[in-house]
Amino acid sequence: MGIKVGISACLLGEKVRYNGGHKRSRYLEDVLSEYFDYTPICPEMGIGMGVPRKPIRLITTSGNNETGIEAALSDDNNVRFTQQLKDYAKHQAGQLTDSCGYIFMQKSPSCGYTRVKLYHENGNPLEVAQGIYAAELDRLLPLMPKEEAGRLSDAMIRENFITRVMAFHDWQENVASNITSKNLLDFHVRYKYLLMAHHIQSYQILGQSLSNLKAKPLNEIAHDYITTFMDALKHIANRKKNTNVLQHLQGYLKNNLT
Repeated sequence: MGIKVGISACLLGEKVRYNGGHKRSRYLEDVLSEYFDYTPICPEMGIGMGVPRKPIRLITTSGNNETGIEAALSDDNNVRFTQQLKDYAKHQAGQLTDSCGYIFMQKSPSCGYTRVKLYHENGNPLEVAQGIYAAELDRLLPLMPKEEAGRLSDAMIRENFITRVMAFHDWQENVASNITSKNLLDFHVRYKYLLMAHHIQSYQILGQSLSNLKAKPLNEIAHDYITTFMDALKHIANRKKNTNVLQHLQGYLKNNLT
């Protein structure tokens, strides 16, 4: 069984989009499925909107919404689905506790993770935002790696996402399930050079944080560690950073190499 990952159902070919279509991704279904065990989710179907359905869009308002952003019917701003999508995200967050990543459908007013079109109530386009469901899930499960399907066509972004998913899975399986000083230190030893390749400042901070495991309760140290760790891995490991790590590792072999 692969690593559990949530995914927008339309990306697996399910005909759940507003027009009765899908957005099947051959790469996600045929390649990454060898490593990931998908949980397909469509929040718009989940809140009972049905197929086919009228499309929705994001609008900015001056209402009581914390963000001032609402999901409304494209042809009727008074028909809104914001709270239903947030409630559905809360429900799914409780179901995804053993999942280690999430792949969203891009540009969706519910699922879009970045750069979803945002409109003024009068229909004029404004800036961009996150989809309502995606933003709420991000707030509820901040450590879980998340990415949009469209962005995974970029090799470096794809590698970064897969790395984060696998590292988070390792944490869940071998540290979070049994937090001990040994498990925490063993995890850091496994990943410290990967950390160096992604974000050297975090590598230094986390190394220092583990130098005194009696400074705070271990659960608190572990929480702070994985929060900084997952943020660090969001930085792309490029050729220059990887070269720096390899040169660092070469120092351990200087007595064995001519």
